[in-house]
Amino acid sequence: MTVARLVRTTPRFSVGAVRKPGLGLFLGILTGLLATFGIAYGQSVEENAAALADIILAVDTIWFVIAGILVFFMQAGFGLLEAGFVRVKNTANILMKNVLDASLGAVVWWAVGFGFAFGGSQGGFIGGDSFFPALGGLTETDGVSEAAVFFFQWAFAATAATIVSGALAERTKFSAYLFYTVFVTGIIYPIVIHWGWGGGWLGDRGFMDYAGSTLVHSVGAWAGLMGAILVGPRIGKYVGSEIRAIPGHNMTLATLGMFILWFGWYGFNPGSTLGLSGGLATEAAWIAINTTLSAGAGAIVAVTVAKLRYGKADLGLTLNGALAGLVSITAGCGFVEPWAALIIGAIGGALVVFSVEFFDKVRVDDPVGAISVHGTCGVWGTLAVGLFATAGAAEAWGAPGHGLFMGGGFRALLEQLIGVLAILGWVTVTAGILFFVIKHTIGLRVPENEELAGLDVQEHGIGAYPEFPTVAPGVAVEVSAGEELPAAGSAGGGGGGAGGGD
Repeated sequence: MTVARLVRTTPRFSVGAVRKPGLGLFLGILTGLLATFGIAYGQSVEENAAALADIILAVDTIWFVIAGILVFFMQAGFGLLEAGFVRVKNTANILMKNVLDASLGAVVWWAVGFGFAFGGSQGGFIGGDSFFPALGGLTETDGVSEAAVFFFQWAFAATAATIVSGALAERTKFSAYLFYTVFVTGIIYPIVIHWGWGGGWLGDRGFMDYAGSTLVHSVGAWAGLMGAILVGPRIGKYVGSEIRAIPGHNMTLATLGMFILWFGWYGFNPGSTLGLSGGLATEAAWIAINTTLSAGAGAIVAVTVAKLRYGKADLGLTLNGALAGLVSITAGCGFVEPWAALIIGAIGGALVVFSVEFFDKVRVDDPVGAISVHGTCGVWGTLAVGLFATAGAAEAWGAPGHGLFMGGGFRALLEQLIGVLAILGWVTVTAGILFFVIKHTIGLRVPENEELAGLDVQEHGIGAYPEFPTVAPGVAVEVSAGEELPAAGSAGGGGGGAGGGD
């Protein structure tokens, strides 16, 4: 097992030129004090240096674990957000999917995904070892715990997988969901990660994606796009030339889900420093600022655009706007200054409104806006690095150039575009084949009567709100196309038409 490839092989750095010496100076002083103290009490300098190294390892390891826990907690955010944006009759189904993509993802990531992502590179395309890893040592590159790295990266993999569930909500077979989750977590996503962070060809070119706007979020979005195209729209969503809003049932859940996601993003972005020692604590704090500013700007601009365009301050689009800002800054969170983060988030907030509208016009039914939030804004955030990355950050990352608007020319922007297009092509082709095979084998979509009755009782035998009347499992449902079932418990809400998010 080649542990050197377990983490990104790029050097660590500060966002701008040189900031306060911070932890590096403190550790230097502490080393001297420990050495002096040890000599005075008969202990060697080597023994004190080993003790200090152990402390540094503990700090970096616990940072990995805490950040991974925060990213994992985003699963709760995804679950609540998606549950809020679907109808009552499909609430238990969407929650069940979120539970199992994390559970299946853990096993599949350990078995093959981690090896494909971070194993010994086979021509820069895929990892070829580190399957079923023992995870008992330290990485050669950064000297941090292998187990902590695995845990952190699993949380990322689970995030990519759960994005797909929102785009295919309310009409997809549960068995089909389990099948594509395994392939996304085990093959499609890990290969992309190998390209960018695991020693693959994109990383060698200097492609810059600090925490995964494209490497994580867009992978889930493009897989969701292909699934949404092949499964088709929900019954009653598009009738002739009319686009009908299908409101979610609980905007309270959706709003709580968004805030949990925002909270978890402080593990996603600052956690991607891969440690706290050597000045990285200051960098993590700086990244947290960029993350906050971009999210806030995204929400503000989204609600403003929605008000101007539709005459209403749409809550669903506002939630989407905050998430759009978060996705947009994820690629550049460690490369740009705060003023640039504000601009990146603001543009992401505007883009998500028009993107949701666009996909509705082309009849791609995305109940929670996942494709727009994670795909459209993921692309924008990745390209924005080629516009706003500082010279010091790009040089430390090993990129061939820095941002166009920062005086760096077009080279960095070109490399970002190459990365975006390569990943778009890989995911759409592989996910398209995957969903095509599922559709023509085990089946991708539930029967019409099950969709109208609701996936909760039909797929799981229970509703999320048992006090509401539901249709019992196995009971025939006689309805005409486009007719809604009152017994399914569909309630008013928001986010089903213009809004939604993931």
